[in-house]
Amino acid sequence: MNERPPRGEGPLGEEEPPAAEVPPGAEEAPGAEVPPGAEEPLAAEAPTGADEAPAAADPACVSDELERWLGGEEPRTLGSLIEAFGERSFAIVFALLMALPALPLPTGGATHVLEVITMLLCLELVAGRREIWLPKRWRRFELNTPARQKIIAMLLRRIRWLERYSHPRGQWLFGHRLSGMVFGLVSLAFTIVAFFAPPFSGLDTLPSIGVVVLALGLLLRDVVVAAAGIVIGALGVLAVVGLGALVADTVSDLL
Repeated sequence: MNERPPRGEGPLGEEEPPAAEVPPGAEEAPGAEVPPGAEEPLAAEAPTGADEAPAAADPACVSDELERWLGGEEPRTLGSLIEAFGERSFAIVFALLMALPALPLPTGGATHVLEVITMLLCLELVAGRREIWLPKRWRRFELNTPARQKIIAMLLRRIRWLERYSHPRGQWLFGHRLSGMVFGLVSLAFTIVAFFAPPFSGLDTLPSIGVVVLALGLLLRDVVVAAAGIVIGALGVLAVVGLGALVADTVSDLL
C-alpha cells in the first residue's frame, strides 16, 4: 500500500521546490529607475534663449527711458540727454526743443533760440550724421529749471498717452540714413516756417506741433504717428503762407 507523501514533499519524497523568487531584474522592472537620458526630456529646463526672448522682443518704452533719465544722478543737461538716447537723440531733442513753440501761446519770438538750435540739428541730419554734435557750451544747456521741467513733464505725459494707442508700424522706413535725411529736411522746413511766423500771432504753433509729433513717430517707430506730424506741419505752413499772402494783398491795396 503506497503511502501518501508528506505534505510539502513531491512524489519521489523530495520536498516541493519553494515558490520561485522573482529575479532581481523582474522586481526592479515596475519601479525601475529611468536612465538619466530618459529623465531629461520630461524635466528638461527650457532653453535659456526661450526665457530671454520675450524681454528682448519688448524693449523699454520711450517714456520709461525718459523717466529713468529724469530720475538718474547725471546732470539734467542737453549733453546727458544726447548720451542717454544715442542715435535716437535727434528725435527726442527735436521734441523737447520744439515743445515750447508748440504751446498755443503767443511767445513773441522768445523761442527763436530753440528754433535756431533745431534748425542746426536738422542740417546735421540732412548731412547724414547719425549722432548729434553740439558745441560744449550748448551741451551744458540746463534742462532742470522749473519751467523746462514742466515742459519735459508735459512731453512725458503726451508720450505715455501716445504709447497706449501706438505700436510699431512701417518699421522698415526707419533707421536708414535716407530716412534720417528726409526727417531732417521736413523738420527743417517746419522749423523755418515757425521761426518766421509773425510774432504774437500763434501761427508758429502748428508747424512746431508737426515737428514734435513727427519726432515722436520716429521714436515710437510708428509711421502713422509720423505721417500725422507731417500733415499737422503742412497745415501750419499753409496757414502761415496764407496769412502772409493776405497781409501782402491788404498792404498793396492800401498803397
